[in-house]
Amino acid sequence: MEHLPTAASPQPRLLVTGASGFLGWHLCRAAQAVWQVEGTYHRHSPQSLPGVTLHGIDLGDLDAIAPWLDAIAPAAVIHTAALSQPNRCEQDPAQSYRVNVEATGVLAEFCARHQIPFVFTSTDQVFDGQSPPYSEASPPSPINLYGRHKAEAEVLVQTLHPTAAICRLPLLYGPPSPTAECFLQGFLRNLQAGQPLHLFTDEFRTPAYVEDVAAGLLLALEKAPGLLHLGGPERLSRYDFGLRMAEVFGIDPNWLIPGKQADVTMPARRPADVSSDSQKAFALGYRSRGIVAGLKAVKDWNGTQAR
Repeated sequence: MEHLPTAASPQPRLLVTGASGFLGWHLCRAAQAVWQVEGTYHRHSPQSLPGVTLHGIDLGDLDAIAPWLDAIAPAAVIHTAALSQPNRCEQDPAQSYRVNVEATGVLAEFCARHQIPFVFTSTDQVFDGQSPPYSEASPPSPINLYGRHKAEAEVLVQTLHPTAAICRLPLLYGPPSPTAECFLQGFLRNLQAGQPLHLFTDEFRTPAYVEDVAAGLLLALEKAPGLLHLGGPERLSRYDFGLRMAEVFGIDPNWLIPGKQADVTMPARRPADVSSDSQKAFALGYRSRGIVAGLKAVKDWNGTQAR
């Protein structure tokens, strides 16, 4: 696409929404090799992002987005910002719709009008978990509000910007950013404090290491319009993930307590198995390391990088 940079061309602007988030922070770091990166944050400015120009903006303020985009004049946009906690979406449906659907539509419409590439990050939660593994051809069938709003946003993006890339992401893990963690850090804190960890044996995902997914998003920006699944290579339960984590971090696996989804009441329903079939992405050059390799990378990162 003509808007994408080459090694010989000056670096154009890539706008990454959600730069203070777990994925957005890692994506901003990865993108700097090719792009001049502009990042947005809402409440928490990510201080440790040298080389990235940061902008505080509330994507829930829909009327402010388009004029601000005109001023920034990006050459491409990757939209990672979201209200992504399923329980919070159930508890605040109006905010979920505003951020996850309406703000996405404003961004997609801007990119379509200016004929620039747009990547939207969706989720494996658009599926009900009853017919895994899920490929790009699988029809969405969400069972919680977060999944429904993301599925609605996918349709909106496809309508407004038919050449946009829509990347459905799995459960992500990796090193924390200065302003955001993933579930892994909470798991480790509990275990290191001597607290048992209750993990589901009947909720299956295809987790992916965050830096691999960041690279996958940049790949999608370059050559993958349409739907693309960026799952990891292994299907496993939360409990199985915990066992791998205990192995890599030298934790007694007896602190891991197996449990069932039905034993825990949550505001948002959880699909049982949203394992992704990511063969399309793998064929394009997407590489997602296995769980043990990813956990070892987190361990090494924690030992060598300052927070």
